[in-house]
Amino acid sequence: MISPFSAVRPLAQKAISGILGLPAADIDPVVRESQFADLQLNAALALSRRHGMTPMELAQLIADALGGEPLIAEATASKPGYVNIVLADSWIEQQIRDLSIPTRLDPSGRRVVVDYSSPNVAKEMHVGHLRTTVVGDALVRILDWLGNDVIKQNHIGDWGTPFGMLIEHALDAKSSGQDAHELAEDPNAFYQAAREKFDADEDFATRARLRVVLLQAGDEATLSLWSDLVGESKTYFNKVYAALEVSLRDEDLAGESTYNAQLPLLCEDLEKIGLATVSEGALCAFPEGFKGRDNQPAALILRKSDGGYGYATTDVAALKYRVQELKADSVVYVVGSPQANHLEMVWQLTREAGWLTPATDVTHVKIGNVLGPDNKILRTRSGKSFKLLDLVDEAVARAHKVLVESSSLESPEEMQAVARMIGTGAVKYADLSVAHDTEYIFDLDRMVSLSGNTAPYLQYAVARIRSLIERGERTSQVTNTVVISLPEERQLAMSLLNFEAAVETAGEKLEPHRLCAYLFALTQRFSSFYDAAPVLNAEDDARSSRLALCRATEQVLVQGLSLLGIRAPQRM
Repeated sequence: MISPFSAVRPLAQKAISGILGLPAADIDPVVRESQFADLQLNAALALSRRHGMTPMELAQLIADALGGEPLIAEATASKPGYVNIVLADSWIEQQIRDLSIPTRLDPSGRRVVVDYSSPNVAKEMHVGHLRTTVVGDALVRILDWLGNDVIKQNHIGDWGTPFGMLIEHALDAKSSGQDAHELAEDPNAFYQAAREKFDADEDFATRARLRVVLLQAGDEATLSLWSDLVGESKTYFNKVYAALEVSLRDEDLAGESTYNAQLPLLCEDLEKIGLATVSEGALCAFPEGFKGRDNQPAALILRKSDGGYGYATTDVAALKYRVQELKADSVVYVVGSPQANHLEMVWQLTREAGWLTPATDVTHVKIGNVLGPDNKILRTRSGKSFKLLDLVDEAVARAHKVLVESSSLESPEEMQAVARMIGTGAVKYADLSVAHDTEYIFDLDRMVSLSGNTAPYLQYAVARIRSLIERGERTSQVTNTVVISLPEERQLAMSLLNFEAAVETAGEKLEPHRLCAYLFALTQRFSSFYDAAPVLNAEDDARSSRLALCRATEQVLVQGLSLLGIRAPQRM
């Protein structure tokens, strides 16, 4: 699949090289979309002055040089120095005839580590985990499709002082014959029961504190009990991930405990190179450029006065590992916006230590809040955070209701399966279709609507197109003919050929909403095409050509939704 951008770019580089005598590989022709043509070249605006020409003079020379290229029907210069490109219909037709969406692009040679989801052991996954999980998973799929070597890192909270009380509570529960699987079924109930005992029972609190000491000392029996707790939480996490249809698995877990053995040496190294000092009994680092509220240097606490390590230490160790051991070219943190300052401090300290070099990019994909109808962070009526599984189940129930009212599906089993695809897809798309660093209102009725910029609208379009193709291929001989005769056919074809460029933009900017916007616009283009160009009632050649456009649209929509982690039902 060759996009218009990638087809025109080398031709423009060659033309400008011939005019200015520059190496073609060093030239950026600045290919952009245009409201006056198919594409626009903006290079003349930047290059003309240093070569003794006005932008319009250079733009005209470029237009003249491109005029003879077979895939370009027209190249014209326009003020203040643009080159407008109209592609040849014959080239567009050929690309649609040959269109094949690859399962993955050629390897890019880049390794990208993506840190996302990151729930806590023995804690319920709530709506606050929705966006980091969904956005992170979409970015993983997009970056992988673009040919990157992607490593998922689910940095779960699986270490620290709370585990003393959790282990002791689990032992008490087991000795009294209670259900050992409560943690996997209802993490909040398990945690709250342990917390209540810790606060009310001094004997229990003493046992819990002693258990923390044993855990941090590496006591085998305690580590075994800790491992059982983590295992129960894994069962729960996997239940949520299966409901959300995200790609995280146990092998992607890289929790805080992963780096525990490295922390003493890491602190020692930072002390030796003068980046960490003891302040009020705690070992602290003061990364350059960060100030506290009193305008004093802001501190990262690496080792607390009681000898325990803070999560900042773990984050430094994790980044060091990702750079030195995983050999990451890029590390992407899909984390809530409030963590921005903390991450910047961790990165700065790791740079000062020489562990993070310019060879590795670090990026914070900032995640905004999910709001309720009152424009406040979404919570239940009791003020608690919504459980993520409850939100998904409610979305599936709403989708089922919509299907009952509007669908011709008869099988209860198929109805339920399709409702799950629609409900899950609706929640994910509502999240992905807005900029990740903005807030949005969680409105299930809007999310499951079959109209507007929603997943069900796109899924329904796929189902309609599949039905159209099936009916058309029953009554028509399938040929490879593509002939563009109407403006709506050309507009749809151009949109289809821009798929790869849309995915590249979403991947480069780490913004899945750009892919959502492309898919929504493509679906609207298809509707305009369908209204203007009869498919099943057209003459033979036109019918065959339009069915080819339908097949291409189905391919692109299904692949695009897949990159967002959303399935398209066969029927709706």
